[in-house]
Amino acid sequence: MKNQTNPWLFWTGMILLVVPGLIHAYLLMPFPGSQELNAMTVSYYLEKMVWPLRAAGILMLVRYLIKYFPRNSKTAKIVKASALAICLVSFYYTDFAYKASTMFEEPRTIKFATAAGNKVPENFVVIGVVNDGVAKAYPVDYLGYHHKVQDNVGKLPVLVTYCTMCRTGRVYSPIVNGKRQNFRLVGARHYNAIIEDEDTKTWWYQATGLAAAGKLKGQRLKELPYEQATLKSWLAKYPNSLILQSDAHFISDYNDLKNYDRIQYVDHDSTIKNKDTLMRKSWVLSVIVHGQAKAYDWRHLFKKRVLNDRVAVTPVVVTIEPDSLTHHAFNSYVNGKTLHFKADTTGTLTDLETASTWDWDGLSTAGTLKGTQLTKIQAYQEYWHSWKHFHPNTLFWKE
Repeated sequence: MKNQTNPWLFWTGMILLVVPGLIHAYLLMPFPGSQELNAMTVSYYLEKMVWPLRAAGILMLVRYLIKYFPRNSKTAKIVKASALAICLVSFYYTDFAYKASTMFEEPRTIKFATAAGNKVPENFVVIGVVNDGVAKAYPVDYLGYHHKVQDNVGKLPVLVTYCTMCRTGRVYSPIVNGKRQNFRLVGARHYNAIIEDEDTKTWWYQATGLAAAGKLKGQRLKELPYEQATLKSWLAKYPNSLILQSDAHFISDYNDLKNYDRIQYVDHDSTIKNKDTLMRKSWVLSVIVHGQAKAYDWRHLFKKRVLNDRVAVTPVVVTIEPDSLTHHAFNSYVNGKTLHFKADTTGTLTDLETASTWDWDGLSTAGTLKGTQLTKIQAYQEYWHSWKHFHPNTLFWKE
């Protein structure tokens, strides 16, 4: 009797049970080649189909095990039982071990401290947010593991995010169409974290806040201003700031990132023979002014500390503080004239036009312009491959 064991039913069920989950995990995690594919839409709809396809596969396998499995030879039974065991192992890896929300859990406790009670080292880099007189600092070492912290600064709801694959820190409003949303980490596309809102299940890029797939595709989360600085620099400006403390449940995960920003501020690409070559993981400091994006090689800025430039029609100065990690960008047009800045060996910032002295936060502290505050421009530090992907028309600064 032909096909009395009906093997096609077993293997079709196995394929439906295993393959969609494997493809889904491959597309949403940084496996070799996966992040270069333009597969956002496929990834999105595949996630919605994984469990229906699995359910169909389970029904086929149940029918097979009841009706046909007993007819198999001993060898065939061993083969199929082994295949089922492999299926269970695959399920564990695709749905638990390599699931983004499992690998990078939400904080279980969100606890802040003042400077007096703070236990975060002052040389840690933080994402700082200020609203209505309230300042909060979120250490990158903690954000880098969790990828996001959902919080309030004063009465302002904030979604503070960081993606270590791109070096992208961003702060967004979690208000979508008038309602505050909770977000979960889905995975990554183009080496950038993807988050999903609770109500519409739309997928959003962490680096841009753009809805890339789902009901709200094309919308953007509202970006909120923030600063990236060492905690020491941040507290010098905001001594009453609250500082996010470590969650005791994730100390080992934080330790994996303990040198992420404190030691690697001169990027690894600087060791290559041609030190002027911009590589995928070269660090850049970037700004967007009047819709024009411009990027500055971190190595040049690190050496010079101050770069005077013009983006679109706006004069701009970008700076790195003496701690080599805290950075800023400002509009350098003041009182009808463009100012040009320099930093001396003592770390003092002065403008060439009036010789006024300025602090690194853009406030003139001495000279004819004393009390003048430069207008801040949001600056972003990230890997070149990420910035270029999301801002393909970027101009690159050259001497």
